[in-house]
Amino acid sequence: MLGSLMFLWTGCCLLEGFSALQQKRPHIIIIVADDLGWDDVSFHGSNQIPTPNLDDLAYNGIILNNYYVSPICTPSRSALMTARHPIHTGLQHSVIVGSQPYGLGLNETIMPQYFKKLGYTTHIIGKWHLGFFAKEYTPTFRGFDSFFGYWLGAEDYLDHKALAQPDYYGLDFRRNMELVTNATGQYSTELFAEEAVKVIQEHDTSKPLLLYLPYQAVHSANLGPGMKPLEAPNKYVSRFPYIQDKNRRIFAGMVSALDDAVGNVTKALYSKGMLSESIILFTTDNGGPAAGFDGNYASNWPLRGVKATLWEGGVRGTGFLWSHLLAKPGRIATQSVHICDWLPSLYYISGGNMSDLQENDGKNVWDALSQDSESPRKETLHNIDPKEHHAALRVGNLKLIVGDNYGGKWDGWYKPEEFSGESHYVKGDQNDSPEIHVHVDSNNPALNFSSVQSNGAVQHMMQAFPYSKHVFKSEISHLVAMPNYTPRYKPAIITCGPRPANATTNCQPSKEPCLFDISVDPCEYDNLAASRPGDVKVLMMRLQQYNATAVPIRNKPVDPAGNPKYHGDAWVPWIK
Repeated sequence: MLGSLMFLWTGCCLLEGFSALQQKRPHIIIIVADDLGWDDVSFHGSNQIPTPNLDDLAYNGIILNNYYVSPICTPSRSALMTARHPIHTGLQHSVIVGSQPYGLGLNETIMPQYFKKLGYTTHIIGKWHLGFFAKEYTPTFRGFDSFFGYWLGAEDYLDHKALAQPDYYGLDFRRNMELVTNATGQYSTELFAEEAVKVIQEHDTSKPLLLYLPYQAVHSANLGPGMKPLEAPNKYVSRFPYIQDKNRRIFAGMVSALDDAVGNVTKALYSKGMLSESIILFTTDNGGPAAGFDGNYASNWPLRGVKATLWEGGVRGTGFLWSHLLAKPGRIATQSVHICDWLPSLYYISGGNMSDLQENDGKNVWDALSQDSESPRKETLHNIDPKEHHAALRVGNLKLIVGDNYGGKWDGWYKPEEFSGESHYVKGDQNDSPEIHVHVDSNNPALNFSSVQSNGAVQHMMQAFPYSKHVFKSEISHLVAMPNYTPRYKPAIITCGPRPANATTNCQPSKEPCLFDISVDPCEYDNLAASRPGDVKVLMMRLQQYNATAVPIRNKPVDPAGNPKYHGDAWVPWIK
């Protein structure tokens, strides 16, 4: 279905000028939440999981409401690091699993290498997932001054061992290149926050800092027999007695731990005197794995689909930008943004020469976001997977979907699990609406709200969480407030209305392309392909043009030589 028309890739739109008066380069903190769904944060209106620290940053910054990421992990991380679309790095299919001997090509210049040219100190804390089969593919050989975390895509949160395939199991936790063997029993979300705080405290503030903080949270852990796919200390899980579904309750605890961690990092920046000179970017890497997908219980409600699909629930990213450099903060931004755009945008505002950047697919969206002007991004390629034979593209408000994965099994709309102990699989219910009603027993002795600090975030959340005030409160409200601005604490909520009875049948992308107007139909209810064949033809031609620029996939089969059992039960680079 995808042809071979040639396409001249336009690259990055360069906006002139970094102010000569703005000589001090900002500190850049990039926080990635792994597998966080659209409906898993209260700044998107979730009334299950309060995220007060994230909310304070989001409401005082810019909530990204038209923001896209790749549908799965490795492709998104490669796009973030290179500003190149995965179809141009060969990472457009699947993710790196275990001892598959490939990674992000060494011909690619990545973010820390660019920022080193500007005098930045560069650190990564958390998940890498861009290759480790040879040491040259690991973070400290690719521009990062230090690394603390793990190389694979998933592992246990407490013993830090990763199960990639049956019988491929071992420790994957390192400081730089050295294995960390004394962290067993320590929860990774807390470990990574503690390490980030230490990096900030020890940072020489005469130099700008690039801190890349890709958390393990809230990805599922190992999925093997007898293993726990969802893990969080009880001190976090116990904050959610009103969520009766066990899996969703543990997941909520994982999100809450992440929210606390972001708050602690923000406080560390403030204490070091760095916060007012920092840019904080928060993003998920893909949509949430809902309803048990990949062993997880995220929620993208009311959006359609899950992680690894090209529906909005798989590619619409949860994110925000916070900085005193933003000219017009306190907004829900409707500007179109893709994860490829962050490298050129951050390099620009840091005073970099845009001609330094390797040919790339990103747009410099900084001025558009900061000043609330028109975005230079007019279209977004979600993906073209030549092996799974599916693709999606958005041009303006129109989105084209071609082909399907999982045989359409995960094409539905999935409410967050609540009180029945069962998964709320919602598909084709005409009378269903995207509202969640929380009811808890106010006589529960755990729900005691005496002696509570009050701030804007708490007051906002109390409207949706009347039984949670004693637990969910931000400690950073006064730190992240913008001068001369009072945040409204108004969540960015997507409302889709009743679902048509034919919503599950009017689009069968494995048979023929589907077309949606995302501006009025973000939940992808109404397939317009039959009524707008001309638009389908135009977008199909555009997809063919993109496909003509794609490079072959880099994926390789599992190499048994990389099995940890041959390397002291640890994951190590095994190819010299």
